[in-house]
Amino acid sequence: MDSGNDELIAFRRAMADVKPLERQNRVVAQRRRPPPRARHARAARLAVLNESLNGELIEQPSGEIEFRRPGVSAQTLKELGRGRFSVAAEIDLHGMTRVEAHEALKATVVAARLRGLACLRVIHGKGSGSGPGGPVLKHAVCEWLARWDDVLAFTSATRRHGGTGAVYVLLRRR
Repeated sequence: MDSGNDELIAFRRAMADVKPLERQNRVVAQRRRPPPRARHARAARLAVLNESLNGELIEQPSGEIEFRRPGVSAQTLKELGRGRFSVAAEIDLHGMTRVEAHEALKATVVAARLRGLACLRVIHGKGSGSGPGGPVLKHAVCEWLARWDDVLAFTSATRRHGGTGAVYVLLRRR
């Protein structure tokens, strides 16, 4: 006899008393865990942005934002925030997607710089309708402005010009 055949016979004898498990029709539903979410995502995102930029970006608990590059004095930033610079141009990003807002803002900054304008106002909104994730455009606008070399500083606008829903932007002179 063949050894493979002997093994098969031995296996069948060993399994002679074994009965197959009954199949159960019940399916146990597993609860899906919610996706992980950072508790302090906004603060962490701003901290990383702050470290990656050549400047000082600060967001106050009240939602006010300030950014200035080295060489821009604290006094200049303070004057900008008080609305003491003449706003020569403005753009309202309400209702735009992130991509549309980026393109429109970039075009406005480039055009203002080419025209030799010193200050513009960007209305990004407060993000009240953005849901639990918080404002989308507000943080995106801050990130974009801080990355562009043409921008020397920006700060939240005065209450009459939009408050935390808008920023004054100080541009580099040509």
